[in-house]
Amino acid sequence: MIASLMGKIISKEPTVVLIDVNGVGYLVHISINTFEKLPPEKSEVFLHTYLHVKEDALDLYGFLTQSEKSMFTLLISVSGVGCKSAQGILSGIQINDLKDAITGGNLSRIVAIPGIGKKTGERLILELRDKIRNIAGTDNESPAGSQIKNDAVNALVTLGYNQRVAEKFVQAVLMDDPQTPLELLIKQALSRLNK
Repeated sequence: MIASLMGKIISKEPTVVLIDVNGVGYLVHISINTFEKLPPEKSEVFLHTYLHVKEDALDLYGFLTQSEKSMFTLLISVSGVGCKSAQGILSGIQINDLKDAITGGNLSRIVAIPGIGKKTGERLILELRDKIRNIAGTDNESPAGSQIKNDAVNALVTLGYNQRVAEKFVQAVLMDDPQTPLELLIKQALSRLNK
C-alpha cells in the first residue's frame, strides 16, 4: 500500500498531478480543492495517498491533509460512491462545509454538489452522520469562524452568485485575515467577485 508520496511536481492539472519521486513519476488523482493549494511546478510536495486497486488498473489518489484523506475513505465506504465520485464531492465542497451539511442533515447543500443526486445525498447523511464527527476540519477554524464563513457564503448565494464560486472567494478573504468580521467579509468577497 502506498500511504504517502514526497517528491517534485512535474506537472499539475485540476484533477491530476504528476510527482517525481527519486526518478519515478507517479500520476496522482486529486480534488480541485487540493489542486488550488498545491505549490508551483518544480516544488517539493508531500501528499497523503490512497491506492485503489482495480482488476485492470492501480489508481493513486492524493490529499494535502489527513482530514481530506479520511473524508475520502469515509465517502467511498458509502454504497454507490466510488473513488471518482468521492473525488468529485471533495472538488465541489470544502471539508468543513461537507461535514456541517452531513451532520446537520442539510440535503439541499449536498445535492448542490455536481454529480450528487437525492438518493446518494440521503445515503451520505444516513451512513456518515455519526462517523464524520471524528474528522478534523482542514483549516482548524473555530465553530464561530465556520458559522461566519457559512453566513457569508449564504449571503452571496442569496445575491445570485454560484455556491462554489462564493465559497472560493470567501475562503480567499479568510486566508488573508481569518478574523475578518462578517460584514467586512461579505464586502471584500463581493469586491473580489466583481473585479
